[in-house]
Order: sequence, then structure tokens, then C-alpha cells
Amino acid sequence: MPLIPSKVACLGRTYCDIIFTGLSEMPVLGRERFAQDVTIAAGGGAYITAAHLASLGRPAALLTRLGTDPLSRSLDPELEASGIDLSFVERSGDAGPQPTVALVKGGERAFVSRRAGGSRPSTLEQALSARDIAHLHIAEFATLKDSPDVITIARNLGLTVSLDPSWDDQLIRRDADFFELCRGVDIFLPNVEEGKALTGESSAEAILRSLQETFPLVVLKRGEYGAIASCGSSCISAEALPVNVVDTTGAGDAFNAGFLHSWLRTSDLKRSLAAGIEAGARSVQSAGGAPPRLS
Repeated sequence: MPLIPSKVACLGRTYCDIIFTGLSEMPVLGRERFAQDVTIAAGGGAYITAAHLASLGRPAALLTRLGTDPLSRSLDPELEASGIDLSFVERSGDAGPQPTVALVKGGERAFVSRRAGGSRPSTLEQALSARDIAHLHIAEFATLKDSPDVITIARNLGLTVSLDPSWDDQLIRRDADFFELCRGVDIFLPNVEEGKALTGESSAEAILRSLQETFPLVVLKRGEYGAIASCGSSCISAEALPVNVVDTTGAGDAFNAGFLHSWLRTSDLKRSLAAGIEAGARSVQSAGGAPPRLS
């Protein structure tokens, strides 16, 4: 029987997340704070989405560059246990170390990250040409900026494409080419703050209307208020689930996995939005972005 493509290729940087939780106060200049707990885990939107897809039973491949330094290598056991196809991961000395330090206090988060080298793996065209790849998920606009031809490559190969812009103050607010570079994206997955910055609108409904001028399907993530999605004349909203929130790092990327897994199978907006909400809710109940069994 011919192979039916079903795998999602997730493109983006992979970080070593160092997540401090249980802070009584956020740090200020000149003062030291102490956290109750720390978790060290693989991070970055591409990895987190791929890990949640794999946990849902959807084949997923990670398209990323990883360093050869000790910090980058420390992620190997988690990556190898994730169930993700790692055959397209490129190892290079200039790709690391790439840490993210996350400080979590209640609903507040602060991040400091280092980007190393370029984000385009040398395996990109090989991966997108693989017979089992059905969809390309781009985990951040910065990665698309590094590889502006990737959408065209994917579409020419018959793949559908999704994009989570991921917050970047320089790119999200100030890149005049943002919408032009995003032409061809089928599914756009911003959070509400990114939506506000991109459109200048304040209400979810106005943000969706503005973004639908470029994207056929827009899913706006609203954190504790759930999510809302618009496709053609259909507009669906869903409330967040009541859960004990430990760490919201990667919750949006987990949502992406739940939504994409359902949408690629059913094209049902209501069911897919609910699946995204469920995946995000599972994610926030433990520290780190990947499914708890991988952390």
C-alpha cells in the first residue's frame, strides 16, 4: 500500500531551558532571590510541539540545529526518549550553547535566552521532501526570517504550513516585511499579545478580522481565557480548563500540537480548538514545556 503522509515536521531552535519556580519575588538589579525548585529540560517551540504531537500519537520530526558543547549534549537523553524523529537534527559547533533561563512567579514569567548560530538546518530540503511528511510547523517568526524561502519549498512539495510567531520584540513589532514573509501560511497561531502587536487592535474579534486578511485560519491563544479561532465565516471560542498551574512555559506550543493533531485529522474547528485547550492544560501542570513523562 502507498504511504499516506501524516508526519509533522517542526522547524525551529532548540534551547536548554533552566526553569526556576516557587519564587516569592522576581529578581531586581543588585538583589539575589532564591527559588524553591529548578527544572532543566529541552525547550523551544519546535521541540515542545513535536514532543506533544508524539505523545498524542502523531508522528513528528524535529528540524533543528544543536551544538556539540556539554550543555547541548545534556539534552540528548530527553530528546532520544521523546518519540520524535531526530534523523534531521544537525549537529554543529556554532549552534550552542543555547540556554533559556525562565523565572516563574505565579502567573508571571520572565525569560533570558541566547541564540547561537543560524537556525536553518542543512537537512531542511531533505526533510521536507520525505515521503511521510504532510505538514510543516514553523515554531517562531525568527526562524522564518532566517529561511524566507521555506514556505515556498514546503508548498511546492504539497505540504500545508503553520506558524507560531513567538514573541520577539524586534521582529514582531518592527519588521515591515512580517506579513509578506508569511504569505502561504495556512494556519497562524499567535497569542493575544502577539496579535495586538501585529494588528494594533485590542479586542480578540478585531485581531482575528485583521489577521484573516493574510491567513485563512487564525487561532488566537488567550491563556487563562482560553482560545478563539476563525476560518472563513466560522468563528469558535473555547474556555480554558480549570487546572492547577505550575508553569506556563511552552503551554502555547503544547496547544499548537493538540490543535494541529486534531485539525490535520478532522478539519473540525470546534474539536481542534478543544484539543488544543486540553494539550495546553496538561502542559501547565508540570514544570517544563514537554509532556510530563519526558521532563
